[in-house]
Amino acid sequence: MEYRIELIFVPVSDTDRAKAFYGERLGWRVDHDQTVQEGLRFVQVTPPGSACSIAFGEGLTEDAPGSLRNVQVVIDDADAAHAELRAAGIEASEVDEQAWGRFVGFSDPDGNRWTLQQLPDYSSATS
Repeated sequence: MEYRIELIFVPVSDTDRAKAFYGERLGWRVDHDQTVQEGLRFVQVTPPGSACSIAFGEGLTEDAPGSLRNVQVVIDDADAAHAELRAAGIEASEVDEQAWGRFVGFSDPDGNRWTLQQLPDYSSATS
C-alpha cells in the first residue's frame, strides 16, 4: 500500500489575496479556481516540481486563517530561494544553516508559515 500526500488545505481569510500571493508573487501554478456554489470556492495551486498541491478558498476548512504551521518544502538552493522571495517582496528569514539542511522561512499574508529546506549533499557521506 502506498500513501501519497497530494493536497494540503491552507486556511485563508481572502481567497483573491491568497491566489495573488501564491500564484503571482510566488509563481506557483494555479491549477483550478472554481466557485462550486455560493459560499464554496476551490482554488488549487502547485509549487514548481511538486507532486503535492495546496488548496484554499471559501467553505473548504474550519481551521482559522493563518493557523497552518511549518509545512516543509524541499528546494535545491536555499540562497536562490531566499533571493527569489525577497525579489518578490516577500519577507523571508535569513538562511539557517544546520547539519540536516539549510532553511528559509516565510509566511503568507494570513500568517500561514512555510519552511523551505535545502537537503544536505549526502553523496559524499561515508557509511
